Amino acid sequence: MEKLLDQARKVSQDAEVFFVSSQSTEAVFEANRLKQVQTKESNGTALRIIKEGRIGFAATTKVGSENELVEMALDMAPFGAEAKFEFPGSQSYPSVAVFDSEVESVTEETMVELGQSMIDRIKRAEPEIVCEGSVSRRTTNVILRNSRGGEVNYQKSVFSVAMEGVLVRGTDMLFVGDYESSCHPVTSPDYIVQFVLQQLERAKEVAPSLSGNIPVVFTPHGVASALISPLAVAFNGKTVLRGASPVSHRRGEKIFVSEFTLCDDSTIDFCPACSICDHEGIPSQRTPLVQGGTVSNFIYDLQTAGEAGAESTGSASRSVGSLPSPSTSALIVDEGEAGFEEMLSDIKEGLVVEQLMGATQGNILGGYFSGNVLLGYKVENGQIVGRVKNTMVSGNVYELLKEGIVIGSDSRWLGGSLRTPSIYCPSVSVAAKD
Repeated sequence: MEKLLDQARKVSQDAEVFFVSSQSTEAVFEANRLKQVQTKESNGTALRIIKEGRIGFAATTKVGSENELVEMALDMAPFGAEAKFEFPGSQSYPSVAVFDSEVESVTEETMVELGQSMIDRIKRAEPEIVCEGSVSRRTTNVILRNSRGGEVNYQKSVFSVAMEGVLVRGTDMLFVGDYESSCHPVTSPDYIVQFVLQQLERAKEVAPSLSGNIPVVFTPHGVASALISPLAVAFNGKTVLRGASPVSHRRGEKIFVSEFTLCDDSTIDFCPACSICDHEGIPSQRTPLVQGGTVSNFIYDLQTAGEAGAESTGSASRSVGSLPSPSTSALIVDEGEAGFEEMLSDIKEGLVVEQLMGATQGNILGGYFSGNVLLGYKVENGQIVGRVKNTMVSGNVYELLKEGIVIGSDSRWLGGSLRTPSIYCPSVSVAAKD
């Protein structure tokens, strides 16, 4: 890397070398049994230069071809974007623990046993279900150096477990599932199994359809599938810079209910979405996006921040083959005080949304979502009475997250990149096909 950086410095104003290597092992299950165990290794090097004020970029995954990167980056520079930033110099980084050597010690046999034990426990409760899932471990090493003295080198470990079951009876199909991810080994599948069994229990009976503007409780999975994507896009600095975000000119304005607070935090120990810095070497930080319903900040990488006249929020993300761009790390919705059962208690007739399918295919930039309920339950007089079929839910996050919503106290992590509680919305458009 030093040799590559030295070569690039001789022919450009500034240069940066980004190197990533990883090793992963995954046990994959299909039709209730092990399908395969596969191990992969990869590494790649990317070079970014600033030549005559423009960005040149090149990348390779071929070992020994790094010397060609300088020439390729020089060839691309005349066609690159105008650089609106300088590479950061030497930085002080926060202490963020994201590596556990125990992840590397988990054997393939243990991973297979973990996945199969989950399937066996679920099938004991529901023999007709067909399960598929995966148990995986990955370790990654990231090295970044630039011509201004910036240098970072860190390791990250990730262990993930996912399980999904499909129950087919005639033309009726029921989908249930859950997943968990951590920088520690996930040694016990109890939470995932218990959650899947709870879904099966709640979905035993099929309830009559319901339509209209009715109360809806989005569980954490429901919040993730319906509400989060429009917000993540809206607070992205690139979207804001283009003027395409509904919150572009509303910093400091209260547009959500006071109880709603959202932040992007990349400093959480052993969270897979976190690290000591972003992919440009900017120290990780906690960035409040919405505080007490008020728009506070947006997320930026160096280039987007430079174009906007702002500071990078340490939110640059990239693969080896792409330029950095702003991206959320770990989004956190602050929880409230209402328990799940308490949110249901006042509903005479309503809906619990566990999972929407296709919710982000609409006008996501405008905050809209619309999707079929893959898994949801009807509520009558404060009680779940069965699951719903052939039902669609639609709405706009900026309209829903206003007065009248209730934030739950049942916050949980989803995939290591989102922590959210359930959210009760008093009036959501629901349509059903008999």
